[in-house]
Amino acid sequence: MQKDSNQRQECTRAKKCKSAAEMYHSIRSIRKEKGDGSVADYKDAYVLIVDDNEELCFLIEHILRREGYHRLEHVLSCEEARGRLDQEEADLLILDVNFPGEDGFTFYQDVCCGKNIPVIFLSARDQNEDRLTGLGLGADDYLTKPFLSRELVLRCAAVLRRTYRRREEESEEEIYRVGERIVNLSAGTIEIPDGNGSRTVSLPNKEFQLLKLFLENRGRILTLDYLAEVVWGENYYGYENTLMVHIRKLREKLEENPGKPQWLITMKGLGYRLNK
Repeated sequence: MQKDSNQRQECTRAKKCKSAAEMYHSIRSIRKEKGDGSVADYKDAYVLIVDDNEELCFLIEHILRREGYHRLEHVLSCEEARGRLDQEEADLLILDVNFPGEDGFTFYQDVCCGKNIPVIFLSARDQNEDRLTGLGLGADDYLTKPFLSRELVLRCAAVLRRTYRRREEESEEEIYRVGERIVNLSAGTIEIPDGNGSRTVSLPNKEFQLLKLFLENRGRILTLDYLAEVVWGENYYGYENTLMVHIRKLREKLEENPGKPQWLITMKGLGYRLNK
């Protein structure tokens, strides 16, 4: 009797283990098909590499293609990049800072800010000032040459997880009013009263992400850690100063008097709140 009971228990456990294993593999299969934040979710993203070192461009393409990306292209100058982006908007721009003539920072300000194109700056310069300049302009990340292949892959994945197909998901216009300003999240713009008319300014990528968070949580305090983690991902340490730069730039667009804000308020020791 006892032996039969033990055998039945073992059979039951074996069935459960088999069932659990099948469920595990089934879940993995579903995740693979439907997407769980892996590269499969954005492997069709169009990645444009802009660097005057063609050997490095080929290397970056090889690294990313090995990870499953297949829409990869490179150009060797900002002028070529401008023409290519006029034909098709990139989902991610990997942009070198140092070019003869027009540098990467200037190109990004002129072309990419208004289009809300996510960008990772590449630079042989490791100075904090350059890094903060790039991030302060609204770049998504800044990578110093030489870099590890895995680091490039992880940083690209982190950016695309946050940004890819964002505009496709926002099919309906999202219009908000902040005082006299009209925010159109679908277009990534703010309409600002100007004399008898108005002018429209575009939101760079990071300012867009921050403002979207504030509007979705209007009236609530959002902590510095929360804002930095959502916008820059898990490895957000060191971005706190950059966050303050973006808040200042947002206030310049949202406030009548950015020095004495009425809408985007600092909650001392906690974070920020967008008033209703």
